[in-house]
Amino acid sequence: MRIALIINDIETESPLYTSVYLGLNMHNQGHEVYFTGVADLVYYPDGHMGATAKRAPGKKYKTTKTYLQAIKDDSAIVEKITANDLDVLLLRNDPASEPVGRGWAKNASVIFGQLALRHGVIVLNDPNSLSEAVNKMYFQHFPEAVRPRTLITRDPKEIQNFHKEQNGSIIMKPLQGSGGAGVFLVKKDDAANLNQMIEAISRDGYVIAQEYLPKATEGDVRLFVVNGEALNWKGKYAAIRRVNKNADIRSNMSAGGTAEKVKVDDTMLEIVDIIRPKLVLDGMFFVGLDIVGDKLMEINVFSPGGLQGASEMEGVDFSTPVIRAIENKVQYRKEYADMITNKLLATI
Repeated sequence: MRIALIINDIETESPLYTSVYLGLNMHNQGHEVYFTGVADLVYYPDGHMGATAKRAPGKKYKTTKTYLQAIKDDSAIVEKITANDLDVLLLRNDPASEPVGRGWAKNASVIFGQLALRHGVIVLNDPNSLSEAVNKMYFQHFPEAVRPRTLITRDPKEIQNFHKEQNGSIIMKPLQGSGGAGVFLVKKDDAANLNQMIEAISRDGYVIAQEYLPKATEGDVRLFVVNGEALNWKGKYAAIRRVNKNADIRSNMSAGGTAEKVKVDDTMLEIVDIIRPKLVLDGMFFVGLDIVGDKLMEINVFSPGGLQGASEMEGVDFSTPVIRAIENKVQYRKEYADMITNKLLATI
């Protein structure tokens, strides 16, 4: 299998990232694995999308650290690839984590992924659906039963009224963003500073005001879903509990959170059952759910992280079923050609 992973930037990748973890295990299984940053994507005059990509030399690697180093240093194999060279294109960049000055990069992988579809490449997750999920508004298309009560606006008065309705405690965050950036817990005593918080968040767009869930003090659960099902391997679920022991409401790993082992319960699996139809309809192959209590806080459809940590905690390699699922899709494409759409192929 020839597979390329589009990430934000090769130089900013970490051995802890799920993309590197998947890449290492695909490489060690004999697959041809390429990494390319969004800045390295190209549209050629002959109508093909392509990229300047890097891959590690042929030997096997024991750790993600040595594997990533082989991609970053002078030993890396640098090639110009096109869609015709690939079986699969895995979109793993996070639009929300792009720094100031790289606004052009936010939708790049989605646009180039759409071009790759023309040439029979399997693109995961489906780029046409990802184009509708570049901000947290995508979350509002899922059933209300699994979502906390939410207001999205730029009107301070609307937010003030919502704050009062929620007995003085709400969460505020930007519509576009990730990693816990710009997230505030607004308590009853903070009402005097509410306008300042709204102003700070609304500089970059719409404000999400959300009911505060007391169970958030226990952290949240990142649960992985593949092909619309909770990822399970050898009787264990791929999940971690993310907690922040510094009295910070954000449990994101990038915001100082730490990972703990978690038991996936029936409530979490029921949430997966409720949202499965939408994920399957949209061709969302590999996603991460962030769950607090009986509510779904976010759905990460671009670059959910933590798979390596879940594997280490549970003592099983969760990359194995993910890779097998991708291999099956390649086989289906060979057997059915263009008789099956990319959206359908993404979740079977």
